Amino acid sequence: MKTSQISKLIGVSLLAMAAAGCSTWDGMSSREKSTVGGAAIGAAGGAALGGGVLGTAAGAAVGGVVGDQVGKRR
Repeated sequence: MKTSQISKLIGVSLLAMAAAGCSTWDGMSSREKSTVGGAAIGAAGGAALGGGVLGTAAGAAVGGVVGDQVGKRR
């Protein structure tokens, strides 16, 4: 495996573990759910476009902020 493939695999694995940690959706507000969803979508987009761990992390951060702002209006 190339280094970029390993980086993407690690990023996706970390995202999956984070999502598993948020498996108790019952106690979360709509805003918190939007933040998690935005971070997940942003991480996937960052990994696809930017590649590597940095692209994944940046995408997750931006997606989380956007999700938070969208969830605030609900």
